[in-house]
Amino acid sequence: MNTKYTDEQTFTKVDFSVIPLEIGEYEYCTFINCNFSNTVLSGIRLLECEFIDCNFSNANLKNASFQDVQFKNCKMLGLQFDACNAFGFAAKFHTCQLDHSIFYKMKLSRSSFINCLLQSVDFTEADLKSTNLTNCNLQNATFQNTILEQADFRNSTHYSINPDQNRIKGAKFCLPEVVGLLDSYQIKIEK
Repeated sequence: MNTKYTDEQTFTKVDFSVIPLEIGEYEYCTFINCNFSNTVLSGIRLLECEFIDCNFSNANLKNASFQDVQFKNCKMLGLQFDACNAFGFAAKFHTCQLDHSIFYKMKLSRSSFINCLLQSVDFTEADLKSTNLTNCNLQNATFQNTILEQADFRNSTHYSINPDQNRIKGAKFCLPEVVGLLDSYQIKIEK
């Protein structure tokens, strides 16, 4: 069966919830202000693509491939990234809203999250070694048996990370938010 191959094409203001993106491989494509909300992206392979001002909320990512893709200013609520094809997964998220998304057991060391809303995101058992998570809101994000070695949390806020249940050697944090590493000890910190 032949699958569609598309390269270096720009898609602008396309509502893929009405006309679904064809199953196939998309390389070096740019998607601007497109709607993927509640769509099924199963079997679609995206390589070195860029998504700007797109809405992916509640999209089905089962077996979708994201390799070296960039998301800028995208709304991505409730996505189950752990259902993606794990082979070669690498994504850069800049100024995206990823609240309630799941990255369970994913290897994210080639990914980055900058200026993102990551509220109630599940990073349980994920590998975020050397991942950039700067200037993010991590309120109620879950870190359990997560590899955070050399991860950069500078200027991020509202995180609560138990050092006894996560690997944090060499991770970078800033004051005053670094006190989020002490939440599990239920101690009182006064100024």
